[in-house]
Amino acid sequence: MKYSEAKQGRIFVMRLEDGETVHEEIEKFAKNQSITAAAMIIIGGADKGSKLVVGPENGKAKPVNPMEHVLENVHEITGTGTLFPDDNGNPVIHMHIACGRNADTITGCVRNGIKVWQIMEVIIFELVDTTGKRVIDPGLGFKLLNP
Repeated sequence: MKYSEAKQGRIFVMRLEDGETVHEEIEKFAKNQSITAAAMIIIGGADKGSKLVVGPENGKAKPVNPMEHVLENVHEITGTGTLFPDDNGNPVIHMHIACGRNADTITGCVRNGIKVWQIMEVIIFELVDTTGKRVIDPGLGFKLLNP
């Protein structure tokens, strides 16, 4: 286990609009507001054609080859995530959402492009006085949080 300590900063209440891409809008907002680290919760609707990362193709292979799932219809969503800078100082979110429609649910990461259906509500809890950042792990092939 690796850890660091942080303090709570500002809290932002955000409404994403129809057709916006979740990770792009949150990262753009974070950059504009000088948010370097945060915890987030999200609820709303994901549009048809949205893409989720749903796990590695092979749980033992490295680097990881992620699988993708495309939503075939509109889904209700709820999720949680974090935001930390990468090694270039750019804010990068890591957010997982559960997408439900009728009795079916699929869960995954928003990184491949979740499009808002009508609205999504996001609460961003800024973290300050933290050293956390995302650093590429060559073995896995993606950026990991280094607290």
